[in-house]
Amino acid sequence: MRIGSSIALIVIGAILAFAINAEVPYISLDLIGYILIAAGVIGLIWSLLASNRSRVSVSRTVQDPNTGETVRRTETRDGI
Repeated sequence: MRIGSSIALIVIGAILAFAINAEVPYISLDLIGYILIAAGVIGLIWSLLASNRSRVSVSRTVQDPNTGETVRRTETRDGI
């Protein structure tokens, strides 16, 4: 779940919880709205924490013994 979909869940949940006053048998629109708001908040927190991961870059420079050419290698990986 990304940031945009989390915000969309929060907005849809708020509309169901606070703006709609329809009575549907056996379904509480207020409860569904609160559940969607909670899912959106959890997804938003998860997305923000996942996007804040650190990246690790390692660079190595090696000289080829046969040709004398300098080779540079850079590796990038995601940290936790």
